[in-house]
Amino acid sequence: MPELEPLSPLIIEPAVRAALAEDLGRAGDVTTEATVPAGKTARAAIAVRKAGRIAGLDVARTAFRLMDASLKIAVQTQDGADANAGDAICHIEGNARSILSAERVALNFMGHMSGIATATAAFVRETKDTSAKITCTRKTTPNLRAFEKYAVRAGGGVNHRFGLDDGILIKDNHIAVAGGVAPALDAAQARAGHMLRIEIEVDTLDQLAEALDGGAHAVLLDNMDLDTLRSAVEMNKGRAVLEASGGVTLETVRGIAETGVDLISVGWLTHSAPSLDLGLDIVFD
Repeated sequence: MPELEPLSPLIIEPAVRAALAEDLGRAGDVTTEATVPAGKTARAAIAVRKAGRIAGLDVARTAFRLMDASLKIAVQTQDGADANAGDAICHIEGNARSILSAERVALNFMGHMSGIATATAAFVRETKDTSAKITCTRKTTPNLRAFEKYAVRAGGGVNHRFGLDDGILIKDNHIAVAGGVAPALDAAQARAGHMLRIEIEVDTLDQLAEALDGGAHAVLLDNMDLDTLRSAVEMNKGRAVLEASGGVTLETVRGIAETGVDLISVGWLTHSAPSLDLGLDIVFD
């Protein structure tokens, strides 16, 4: 897997601040303040309850540090690594109130991101020894796209476009309004600068032929069966990047990869992957 570039603190900190503010509300952590003495210290560990791929350590660390900069935080692994059930992947030491008040925000981010990374890693394993790469989509949680796409990378996948502004993807509704594949491509090419790539969605091999003749950089093959995908790869002859999409599951992804497509997009990774079960335990030496 390529080296995992970390998320920028400029992205992490505002999101974590907002999450802490949401959780603490107007009165703060009234439960912890009522039950834990102000000067009490503690040592805690983030533990993995179920095996999976880790993502979001920097985000969790930011939650604890924003709550209390004096907390001592030590990580025992790294994003993109696999952990076994029972592994302690991070230790936090210091003011007990601070640890407990930041716990849920830290675990919410990490559990969600690690769940996406774990799911992505499973799809990547299923496509081992093929040329296909697993990619995500824009079906992400509002305001968490950067975190979720990072988690896909931690799982060994690659990222599709991040937003409407960093690539032209002509979908079926664009084609319908524009009057067809060729008019839609012509209009996009007239508008796009030389740095902006154009992908177009097609449902049939006839549409694929139009897209290739029109010079599309990439073609999204929507809900095609395996025989049609193989025919599409043969027609393409390497001219455009081919992306298979639509209802991809762990049970079907291997067959799709073996058709020879370049990318397989899986929206489920970011909109439905279950969180990885993580917990915070107080450590008694």
